[in-house]
Amino acid sequence: MKKDESDKFIEYEPLSIRELLRKIKNLSSLMLDLAYFAYVNENKEIADLVMSLEKKVDHLVYLLYINASLLARDKDDAKLSAAIIKIGSALNEFANAAADIANLIRIGIPPHRYIKKAFEKTEEVVDDIRVESGSRVVGKSLGELEELGFYIDIIALKRNSKWILYPESNIRLNAGDILIVRGSKEVVEGFKKVCLIAQS
Repeated sequence: MKKDESDKFIEYEPLSIRELLRKIKNLSSLMLDLAYFAYVNENKEIADLVMSLEKKVDHLVYLLYINASLLARDKDDAKLSAAIIKIGSALNEFANAAADIANLIRIGIPPHRYIKKAFEKTEEVVDDIRVESGSRVVGKSLGELEELGFYIDIIALKRNSKWILYPESNIRLNAGDILIVRGSKEVVEGFKKVCLIAQS
C-alpha cells in the first residue's frame, strides 16, 4: 500500500502518553491566548505563529494516536486507547479553534468594535510589551519579576527575530525584547510602564 505523502514528514518520537498530553494541552492553551491577542490587535505575525503551532499540535496528536494504538492488547486496553484518543481529539479541536480565530486576521477579517469592547471587559488581558533600554527590568530574570511585585505570565518572548514560547524563569530580559504577557489589566499596565520607562 502506498504511504500518504504527509506520513514521510512525521518521525516517531519516543514520548510517553502523559508527556504528549501535557505538551498538547500546553500548546493548545498557548495558541488560544496568542490567537486572542492576534485577533484583537490585528497582528499578522502572531497569527502566523499560531498557525505554525497548529502544525506542531497536529504532529503531537498523531504521535499520541500511535502510542494509544500500541497500548491495545485486549478489550480493556482498547477501551483505554479509545479514551486517550478521544481526549487527544478534543484538545486538537481546541487548537484548531484557536487557529481559526488567528486565521481571520490572515484572510483580512478584522474584529468588530463590539468584539474588542467585549475583550476589554475580561478579567485577564493578553498584551505585547517592548523592554526599553534603561528599564529596571533589563538584566532581571523572569523569576525575579515577582520580587518587583509583578505577578504576570510571560507566555512568549521575541529576541533577535526568534520567538521563545513559555520562556524559562532563568531567562534574563534584554533591551529590545518583545514580550507577550497575560495577567490582570492593572498588573499588565503597571508592568508595561516599568518596561517603557528608564530608571532615573
